[in-house]
Amino acid sequence: MSNIQKKRATGAEFLHKNQQLTLDIIDLNNLGFGVGRAPDGRAVFVSGAVAGDRVLAELIKVNKTYAVGRLVKIITSSQYREEGFCAAPLSCGGCVYRHLSYARELELKREYVRQCFRKAGLAEVMVEDVRTTGETAGYRNKAEYPITVSKNGLCGGFYAQKTHRVVVAERCSLQPSIFDEILHTVCALLTEQGVSAYDEQTGKGLLRHLYLREGKNTGDIMVCPVLNGDRLPDEQGFVSALREAFPRITSILLNTNKKSTNVVLGQAYRTLWGKDHLDDMLCGLQFEIAPSAFYQVNHDAAELLYGLAAERAQAGGKNKLLLDLYCGAGTIGLSMADGFFEVIGIEIVPAAIESAKANAARNGIKNAQFYCGDAADTEQLLAAAESARGTLHPDVVILDPPRKGCDRTLLEFLAKRKVPRIVYVSCGPDTLARDCSILQALGYEIGTVTPVDLFPRTGHVESVVCLTRRLDNELRERMN
Repeated sequence: MSNIQKKRATGAEFLHKNQQLTLDIIDLNNLGFGVGRAPDGRAVFVSGAVAGDRVLAELIKVNKTYAVGRLVKIITSSQYREEGFCAAPLSCGGCVYRHLSYARELELKREYVRQCFRKAGLAEVMVEDVRTTGETAGYRNKAEYPITVSKNGLCGGFYAQKTHRVVVAERCSLQPSIFDEILHTVCALLTEQGVSAYDEQTGKGLLRHLYLREGKNTGDIMVCPVLNGDRLPDEQGFVSALREAFPRITSILLNTNKKSTNVVLGQAYRTLWGKDHLDDMLCGLQFEIAPSAFYQVNHDAAELLYGLAAERAQAGGKNKLLLDLYCGAGTIGLSMADGFFEVIGIEIVPAAIESAKANAARNGIKNAQFYCGDAADTEQLLAAAESARGTLHPDVVILDPPRKGCDRTLLEFLAKRKVPRIVYVSCGPDTLARDCSILQALGYEIGTVTPVDLFPRTGHVESVVCLTRRLDNELRERMN
């Protein structure tokens, strides 16, 4: 029996809720919790603590293997601690690295990616330093504010970490300041109209969220209240007041979501005024973004990421076919279209496909076609595209899946098609490593992984890696 087990067995060290402990913080995880050790050896996770701190923490949760503590006081500050990034309450849970130097944050993110590959049995894979634009504030071009009510009327903020409790926040350092101004104005206008805030427990109330998007290069702004209903009491008055207060607004829509769900947006949109989409420029191209279409939230870092993906795809072979899965509004594929003979984009969201087609047309790109298809249904994935133009033999496939990664059936499908090169863009290092392990077993070599910081001050990191079919590599070596 270990010393820790003996102490627990004899009750020599008994942790309990509300107990205060002095802790030396020895690590910091990607959720923003500093990690210390209680006297009995159990890990104690403390939000707002940084590796190298000595802190006083009050335990708010205790179980058999770990405890969670509330930061009471910093006794000694870490060399990596930096203050003053954001004034929003710590409980909002957004900027988990808000107290950490940015240089140290980048080191932790690289190590996080490396650990994911080690856990997947891929310790030999090279992970480069994290690429970044260096901009850490005001980079988000999208916001979804949950709405609640205070004594002064409607107000918005963010969900506290791992809850649906709204933390009211006057300012978010990750978003442009005009978003905060629009939120305040919308809440004031709709309070005057007698609009109620949605209550998840009862299912009653009208205003659920405020959804905002900005075109970084165009300056255009889309405003979209999300309603548990179909109409606002005075829609024209609402439109007139917003337009007068914010001349940059180019689109005012309503989204209807009457379902009992934690999904923010419903499927139905109605345009109250202006355009039914957002315009922006990315990688030198003009893009029309439907409200439901995926678009990277960090414009400048997305250009950095897509440039790296193009390098890995080895754009420049005019006889090559690029297949862009999870293509969204076509941003990645269209940004590479000049380097390929043909680009085929596949996406499950019909509105995004329409945006992709419009984006190709407005940029005069004639070698790109887009079709609806579900990446989880490999039997029908390419049905529409192959019905239109025959069997596809892509030279390069771009994968940019959601955080959960790719279904194994998709990876097996690509391997059976003998795709020579797969460029994988991922927002989940753990699922990227898992899928790379699967592809390695299916005959692919894993190239260098390059993390890109699309989400500074948060625990998230994007990565790009190229996988090449091993048989093709062996044949190339024999030819040389």
